[in-house]
Amino acid sequence: MSRPAVPLWLAHAFRAQRGPVPWSAVCRGALAAGPLLLAAVLAGRPALGVLAAIGAMLAGINDRPGSRRASVHRLGAPALAGALGLLMGTYAGQGLAAVPLTLALTALGLVAGGISAVGPVASAAGTQLLVAAAIGAGMPAAESGWQRALAFLAGTGWLLMLRLALPTPGSLAGDFRFDGERAAVADVYDAIAALVDAVGGTSATARRAALTAALDHAQDALAGPRLRPYTGSAAERRLHARFAAALPLAEAATALYWAAEPVPARAAAGLRRLAAAVRDDTGTGPLPAPHRSAPALRALDDALLRAAEAFDRGEGTQRGLLGRRRGVRRALRAAIDAGGREYGLRVALCFGASAAIAQALHHSRWYGQHAHWYWLPATAVFLVKPDLGPLASRVLCRAAGTVLGALVFAGFAALLPRPAGLIALVAVCGAAIPVAARHFAALTAVVTVLVLALVMVGGEPQASVSRIGETLLACALVLVVGHLPMPGERGGGVRSRLTAAGSAAHVYLLHVLGESGDRAERWALRREAYRTLAEARTAIALAAAELPALARHTEGTDAVAEVLERLVDTTTACAVHLDDTGRLTPRHVRQLRDAVRELERRGVRVPLPAAA
Repeated sequence: MSRPAVPLWLAHAFRAQRGPVPWSAVCRGALAAGPLLLAAVLAGRPALGVLAAIGAMLAGINDRPGSRRASVHRLGAPALAGALGLLMGTYAGQGLAAVPLTLALTALGLVAGGISAVGPVASAAGTQLLVAAAIGAGMPAAESGWQRALAFLAGTGWLLMLRLALPTPGSLAGDFRFDGERAAVADVYDAIAALVDAVGGTSATARRAALTAALDHAQDALAGPRLRPYTGSAAERRLHARFAAALPLAEAATALYWAAEPVPARAAAGLRRLAAAVRDDTGTGPLPAPHRSAPALRALDDALLRAAEAFDRGEGTQRGLLGRRRGVRRALRAAIDAGGREYGLRVALCFGASAAIAQALHHSRWYGQHAHWYWLPATAVFLVKPDLGPLASRVLCRAAGTVLGALVFAGFAALLPRPAGLIALVAVCGAAIPVAARHFAALTAVVTVLVLALVMVGGEPQASVSRIGETLLACALVLVVGHLPMPGERGGGVRSRLTAAGSAAHVYLLHVLGESGDRAERWALRREAYRTLAEARTAIALAAAELPALARHTEGTDAVAEVLERLVDTTTACAVHLDDTGRLTPRHVRQLRDAVRELERRGVRVPLPAAA
């Protein structure tokens, strides 16, 4: 008798990311919150130091691997939203009674929840907006709102300055400003080589997904904000040229994956030499002789030769290959569509209800001598966010992490001198955040210790027991709200992403079958099609790991995503074959029609041009 499988919602709670220790991020974390708090205490302004350290802590949670340019947007946009939330929360807490304040926070939750559906950076911004608003309203202080907002921004700005100025380990030999970009582009070439090696094997599908992830990461690394619309140095131009040269190689490798025909073992050797050249910022050296036995292999060989020429010239590429085609109109549409509305309503209910309960407990003296009530709504904000994992997994991890963190802090608080020992504890926790971020429970434990140390330095007594109680209450509240029926169809976020993926696949298909000669446009459309599919796949996987009462609302969406992927793969194979012969084979046409018919049967319409 076989053992029953562990439910997905429970298995997800024990899943952690793997990888080497990000020592550069650990160093930045150690130099951020702790030193800021120490400087503020020495200056006699501990309250502002606490807010600056909180800003640095939240920025540290968003400080993920990538390029320096991309980090400006990834850290800066949420910081601005957090400063705005702190400003609004402070003045609302000072000027509004309990009921109007609760209504105002509920409305803010509705807006922030809708914004969070736009994308990862917008989600981080929505989170910091609400967390900072709860802190501003629930942590009374003598400082004005604008002073608190500036202190919060100073904390984030300090960590961002460290991110921009400090080199990563092993990067001092070259131009360390672009070490993140170089690593991202080199990973693309390695991923292409891995896919070519896996063609026809059982791991080919996973390798194709890994290639999409590598391309997404490199695209983000190169497309960060800039003051000028063009590259400003020879090193940056080389990187842009090398990324552009990888796009036709990725296209040819995908066509080989679709054909599933044997590939010579030496086909990936040149790709790995290109990866090494990008990583070491050197020339390519000799490349293997071409092996022109099939259209996809000929495309791979031609792209390899063009890549070698691009490596030698080092010319820049078009910005259209880097940035995503997402204007303000598309962002607003994502915020107000079915997924945005559903998420916004849940965030508003959780945030508003938790704020109301927290104020009721505060005014009834349940807190005893603790004057602050922000912990309950701030905890609810993190718990209601689906990008941190399935609901049941989030609740389990948050509860376990908070209990562990509060108990650990209670022990440290009894032993450490004040405030020096607590400031040292803040610095240690700041350094631990980049490693703890690989698992939500570990991150929760570290953040709990850090925040409890901060508020004690700010003048609040030891509060471990009350924080555990508030966290468990928030967990119960979010579980209830997460299972409440909502207006419209459940699973709106997943279906919105599938709709976006279907639209991107259709635009890409029309462009390829229209036989346009604009290859840069084709590569940009291909990138968007695969990227939206990857986002839909991520949302589907998270929804499938929910409790059965929630997971049933998105049943069958994984099959739709699989057919869409097959359609986009076939479209890519068609593009390569049309370049080589000018016409499609019966196999290409048959698979296109089969995929379109299957999508129509599942309720997704992607019409083919009459020519197909």
